[in-house]
Amino acid sequence: MLKKKNIFILFLGIVLGAFIGICGSVFAELGNGNPDRAVENETLPYDELRNFTEIFGRIKRDYVEPVSDKKLLEDAVRGMLTGLDPHSAYLGDEEYKELKEGTTGQFGGLGIEVSMEDGYVKVVSPIDDTPASKAGIQAGDLIIKLDDKPVKGMSLVEAVKYMRGEPGSEIILTVVREGADVPLKIKILRAVINVKSVKSRILEPGYGYIRISSFQSRTDQNLVDAIKELTQNNKNKLKGLVLDLRNNPGGVLDAAVGVSDAFLTDGLIVYTEGRIKNSEMRFNASPDDLIAGAPIVVLINSGSASASEIVAGALQDHHRAIIMGEKSFGKGSVQTVLPTSNGGAIKLTTARYYTPSGRSIQAEGIEPDVSLARVKLQSMDTDGFKPVKEADLSHHLQNGNGKSNKLESKIKQIESEEATDPKTEKKTQEQNDLMDYPLNEALTLLKGVGIFRK
Repeated sequence: MLKKKNIFILFLGIVLGAFIGICGSVFAELGNGNPDRAVENETLPYDELRNFTEIFGRIKRDYVEPVSDKKLLEDAVRGMLTGLDPHSAYLGDEEYKELKEGTTGQFGGLGIEVSMEDGYVKVVSPIDDTPASKAGIQAGDLIIKLDDKPVKGMSLVEAVKYMRGEPGSEIILTVVREGADVPLKIKILRAVINVKSVKSRILEPGYGYIRISSFQSRTDQNLVDAIKELTQNNKNKLKGLVLDLRNNPGGVLDAAVGVSDAFLTDGLIVYTEGRIKNSEMRFNASPDDLIAGAPIVVLINSGSASASEIVAGALQDHHRAIIMGEKSFGKGSVQTVLPTSNGGAIKLTTARYYTPSGRSIQAEGIEPDVSLARVKLQSMDTDGFKPVKEADLSHHLQNGNGKSNKLESKIKQIESEEATDPKTEKKTQEQNDLMDYPLNEALTLLKGVGIFRK
C-alpha cells in the first residue's frame, strides 16, 4: 500500500514538473520573443498547479469508478480549450479525420453547422440540400436531446460524433425554437453529405444568381466556372448578379479570399491580427473582375458567418456590392488546426480578422446596406424573434474595440419539458424559391441600379 502511495506521489510530482517546464518555456518565449506583449511581472501559477494535482489525486482516489490517467489528462486538455471560446477544441484522431473530410465537401451526418452554448448545441445554419435542411432545422434552433440522450453534459465534439452516425440510420432531434410553445421533435435520416457549395442559374435575361452554401477548398474555382457558364448563356455579358450567402456558415479562408478576388481589381481583401507573428496575414486582390464591373447584390442573414462575412465585408468596404438582408452572425475569429503528436489536433483561435477598412466584426456582424425584415407568409407571431449570434455564445472573443455582449440564460428546466403534439416545419427548395422575398428584392434593386447607370 505504501509503495503504491509513493508511486502515486512520484507521478504527481512528474505531472507538476512537466507543467512547470511547459509554462516556463511559454513565459520565456513571451518575454524574449515578444517583450511588448509579455505580461509584466508574470510568475508561474504554483497555487493553481498545486490545486490541479490535488484535484487529480482526489479523483484518482475517491471517484466512484476507476479512471485512467490518460482520460483525466485528455479531459483536462479539452476543458482548457473549451473554456477559451466557443470555437477552440481538442480533436482526437477520429475527430481530426472527420474535420479534414468536412472541408473537402463529403462527409456523413445531418448537414448542420453547430456551436455549443450553455451546455446545449445551437444551430448556426443548416446546409443546403441536406437531411437537416429538408427536415426543417433552422438557424438558431437549440438542440437539447439527441434521440433520448440529453445534450447537457456532452461536449460539442461528442454531440457532433453522435449526430454523424451511419448513413441511412434515424435520429430524433429535440429542439427548442423561439416562438414555439413546446420543444419540437424532428426525425432525420442520416446520409452521406455531398455538399455542392456553388449553384447558379439565370433569374431573368442578363441577371445571374449564384448561391454559395459553404466555403470549401474548391469553392473559388467552382465560382469561376459558374460565372463563365452564366456569361456564355447571356451573350458573354451580365447586367447584374445576386450573390446569395444566406445561412452560409463559412469554411476555408482561402476560398473566401478567392471569391472576393473574383469581383475586385485591387486593394486589400482581408487581414488578420493575433499575438504570434504567423497569425498576421494580409490578402490582396488581383486585377481581374470576372463580371467586368456589373452591379452585385449580396444577400446575407443571421446564419451568414465567418468566411461569408469576409466576402460581404470586403465587397462592402470597396463599394463593389450592395449588401442586403439581415445583420450577419458576427464570427470574426480565425481558427488554426495544429496537429499533435498522438495523431489528433487542437483547433485554436489564433487571430481576429478585419475588413479592408479595419473593422473587426467579432461579435458585431456585418450591417447590411439595405435591411430586410424577416418575412414569413404564414399566420405566426414572430415578434421578439432574435436569431443566435456570435455575441450570444459563451466565452466569445471580445470585439477588440472594447465592446462585449453576454447571453442571459434562456433555458430553465427545459429537459423536463416534453412536446405533446409538435409540428415540424418542412419546406422544399421549390417552395423557398417561389416565396423568396429577399431574392425578389435583390433582383429589383439590380434592375434599379442598371437604370440609374444608364
